[in-house]
Amino acid sequence: MAKLLIVEDDESVRTLAARALERDGHNVTIAADGAHGLDMIRQAGGYDLVVSDIRMPEMDGIEMATAAAKEFPTMKIMLMTGYADQRERAEELNGIILDVVQKPFTLAEIRTRVGKVLSCFA
Repeated sequence: MAKLLIVEDDESVRTLAARALERDGHNVTIAADGAHGLDMIRQAGGYDLVVSDIRMPEMDGIEMATAAAKEFPTMKIMLMTGYADQRERAEELNGIILDVVQKPFTLAEIRTRVGKVLSCFA
């Protein structure tokens, strides 16, 4: 299926999301923060979809998404957040960010939302 990158500083959320998406047959790689995620994107030459938390130490998801989109403009990016003010920041990235998932989410919800984003570009 798709090659995905999960970027999330909370290990339990990162592991849960990765396992849920692996069950759908996706090849999932994980990163613990935006700087590591950006390095992974560069090393891999991009991903079919990057799913990233917004609020993280060192480099947040919005900074990472902006930098990644400059280098890989066709790469799809989806963000996750538990903070309303962070969701509003993501709205400034129309055209880069395809969806913002509100945390906490269920396994079914993340699988469905990722599936919808990927099916739009299949």
